[in-house]
Amino acid sequence: MHKPTSTPYADARGWKPERCDRVALVLQGGGALGAYQAGVFEALHEVGVEPDWISGVSIGAINSALIAGNPPERRVEALRTFWNRITDRKIWHYTPDGDVFRQMRNMASSWATIMLGQPGFFEMRPQSPWFSMPGADSATSYYDTSPLRETLVELVDFDLLNDPGRRFSVGAVNMLTGNFVYFDSKTTRIEPEHVMASGALPPGFPAVRIGTDYYWDGGLVSNTPLQHLLAQDDGQNSLVFQVDLFSARGSLPRTIQDVAARQKDILYSSRTRNTTDMYQRLMRWKKRAHEALLRVPEDQLTAEDRAMMAKLADQPEATILQLIYQQKSYEGDQKDYEFSGTSMKEHWMSGYEDTRRTLLRKDWLQMPPPGVGLVTHDVHRDYDNI
Repeated sequence: MHKPTSTPYADARGWKPERCDRVALVLQGGGALGAYQAGVFEALHEVGVEPDWISGVSIGAINSALIAGNPPERRVEALRTFWNRITDRKIWHYTPDGDVFRQMRNMASSWATIMLGQPGFFEMRPQSPWFSMPGADSATSYYDTSPLRETLVELVDFDLLNDPGRRFSVGAVNMLTGNFVYFDSKTTRIEPEHVMASGALPPGFPAVRIGTDYYWDGGLVSNTPLQHLLAQDDGQNSLVFQVDLFSARGSLPRTIQDVAARQKDILYSSRTRNTTDMYQRLMRWKKRAHEALLRVPEDQLTAEDRAMMAKLADQPEATILQLIYQQKSYEGDQKDYEFSGTSMKEHWMSGYEDTRRTLLRKDWLQMPPPGVGLVTHDVHRDYDNI
């Protein structure tokens, strides 16, 4: 791998574009596809882009914790240790060339995950929930995720993750109220349970207890933390690397396996356009409110009106660089629980290469023009959604 040299920040650790207050890394959920996010971060790390705010859901929460809970020089190592550990099982020691053989190998790998779990991540319970008494630990999930807690404690420094100089957040769903919540280091001390709660996808994984409440995977309601970041009323301009593992766009299914895979893509895709459209509408209404206040005679303005005018006059800007994993032709609906080492390395390399291509677009690495507010770029579409 060669470091890209034509970027505006080569060899500049902690680079930010002009008028940018923070660099955010936003990681979607997607199970085994999460190695793509590790490749994205490796490419960012190589050129010195270090996020100030790291946020994730599900596997994105785990990757986020591995990044935020390590010093910069050890972050890629921590990601690699985790992904090598959970994909260490060998199913086929040799795969003949051709998509049909790769499909067979992937199917065997996914079945091994279902039957055995993954080392350092989760393991099959000794007793099926179908044969467990109500209220028993084994009655509400197929797998035990205590290996994940051990891995997080080993690979993540939670004191470092909670350092006030950085920000970390993960999304989860309160299983009793159905409400989506963010555990944010700005207001909450993050522990392994918060990360595990974000990835507790039922019925495979058990709900995670935090205090008196129980939580499931945030992907049940929203599979990306982008909305949480854009909802911050702090006036900071943001350069956002949003890394998605399911694509809202796809092709017409040709088989029942294609139908299942496409259904999963649509169900878990980020709805980025909907989020950004809502943000733009809000910005337009704020602009109109500011213009209306400007027409009020000065002697009729209250102190509260003047404070509101000052706040509305300086609205934050955001550039979103969207990186979306592109499914391979031989991957089916089991792609998010197919944890073979071969697929992991492919996903990692895809994220690395997509990010390199994105970073070479110098014109994308800027804050939006004045008055625009928000702009998104996607290397796979190669045009703007403004």
